[in-house]
Amino acid sequence: MQKSECQRGVQLRNRVTDNCDQRTSSSAQIKQRTTVPQSKSLVSTSSPEPARKLHPRPSDKLNPKTINPFGEQSRAPSAFAAIYSKGGIPCRLVHGSVKHRLQWECPPENLPFDPLLITLAEGLRETKHPYTFVSKEGFRELLLVAGAPEKAVPLLPRLIPVLKAALVHLDDEVFERGLNALVQLSVVVGPSLNDHLKHLLTSVLCKAWEHGAQQKQVCPLPPWRLVFVSGEK
Repeated sequence: MQKSECQRGVQLRNRVTDNCDQRTSSSAQIKQRTTVPQSKSLVSTSSPEPARKLHPRPSDKLNPKTINPFGEQSRAPSAFAAIYSKGGIPCRLVHGSVKHRLQWECPPENLPFDPLLITLAEGLRETKHPYTFVSKEGFRELLLVAGAPEKAVPLLPRLIPVLKAALVHLDDEVFERGLNALVQLSVVVGPSLNDHLKHLLTSVLCKAWEHGAQQKQVCPLPPWRLVFVSGEK
């Protein structure tokens, strides 16, 4: 009898200790469950601020991609940008309420075309404002001055490779500026451009075919218009 009672007492003690162990383990698990959501909540509350920075602002679509003259540039400036910043191009951009214009330091007809016209042609490959406008408008206005044909024809061997670089550029806007400049040049120099067209029309046709396949019209004039304007029959 005494032995059986002792055995029952031992079994009761073991059950009590097992129940205590289960309670302590369950309480520890509950604590872990309650602490994990807190850490998640902390992460979630701190995450929206950097996430907002990834989304562009609506005002970014209204502002053109502009060079910051006071910010540090990740890459070295192009040759045209370096010349423009040092005052090597005798004109400046004047911002207007409706449209921009160029202000020349002296009358354009008094300026030498060499190397100014070639420098402006090199600027056609720029993709940032104000370099895009200065190069495009400066090239156009310089070809409008009196005596432009006599000044531009001797520069054709050096101008053609520069214009071709713009025509094979991957940026569609650069291609458009290069093509417009080529049309403007053909009007000024006339048949003198015919010997150089074979180096340019291949690039124009390839680009026109590429965008024709994508149902996008990029060329302001068809390629044969260039030959017609230059005087070839």
